[in-house]
Amino acid sequence: MRTSVYVDGLNLYYGALKRTNCKWLNPVELARRSLLRECLADGLPCFTAWVSGILDEHAPIRQQTYLNALGTLPEVEVHFGSFLAKTVWRPLVNLPIAGRPISTTLPVVLPQGTHRVEGSGTLVVGTYPEHDSGKKRRPKVSTPLPDAVIAEFHTKEEKGSDVNLAAHLLNDAWNDLFDAAAVISNDTDLVTPIRMVTLERGKEVFVVCPGKRGAAPKLRKVASYVRHIRPKILMDSQFHDPIPNTKISKPAEW
Repeated sequence: MRTSVYVDGLNLYYGALKRTNCKWLNPVELARRSLLRECLADGLPCFTAWVSGILDEHAPIRQQTYLNALGTLPEVEVHFGSFLAKTVWRPLVNLPIAGRPISTTLPVVLPQGTHRVEGSGTLVVGTYPEHDSGKKRRPKVSTPLPDAVIAEFHTKEEKGSDVNLAAHLLNDAWNDLFDAAAVISNDTDLVTPIRMVTLERGKEVFVVCPGKRGAAPKLRKVASYVRHIRPKILMDSQFHDPIPNTKISKPAEW
C-alpha cells in the first residue's frame, strides 16, 4: 500500500516532545513504529517553522542541528512556515510572581492573592504552575475580570504550517500519489482536509496522535483510523548519537 506520512512538526513537539529527552527524534522510524506493517511510509514531508532566538539565542542553532539530522533521511522533505513576532494588549488573569521580585529595577514583591491597582482595576497574583511534581495546576480562567489590568505582551504566532500540510495532503490525494495517508498531528484545523480526502477521494487517513490526551473528538470522527504515539515509541525512534558516518550529534541541552 502506498502510504505518505505528513508530520505537523510543531504539534508533535508541543504535544509529545517538549519536556522529554526524546527530541532527537527520527520521524521515519516513528512512522514505521506507529503504523501497520502494510502501511509503511513511502514519503514523509515535515511541516515546521523557523524558530526565533529572541528568548533563547541557542534555539536556532539546535533547530539547525536537527534539520541537518533530518537531511540524512531521503524520505523527508521539510516545508517551512514562519513565526510572526508581535505585541498585543490583553487583560491579565494571573501574574505568577507571588513572593518574587517583579524586576531588578522595581524590587516589589507581592503576596499571592487579589490586589487593587489604583486607577487600573484588579490584579491577580498567583504562582507558576507545577509541571513535574504531580501537583494539580491552577485552574484556567475562562474570562478575565471586568476590571482586569490590561497589559502589552510579546507573543509569537506561527503562520503557515497547518495550511502547508493541508495543501500537500489535498494535492497528493487528488493526484493519486498515495493509497493511504498518515497525519501526525492533533490539530483540529486539519479536520476539513482529512474529511475531504476520506469522503471525496475515498482514501484512508490515519491520524497519529501525539501526547497523552488522546485524539481530538473532531479528528477521531473524520479519520479512518486513530493511533497514538506512546512514550516507548518515542524512545525507540531516536536517531543514533552521533548519526553514523556524519559529525551530526544531538544538542547537549537535549
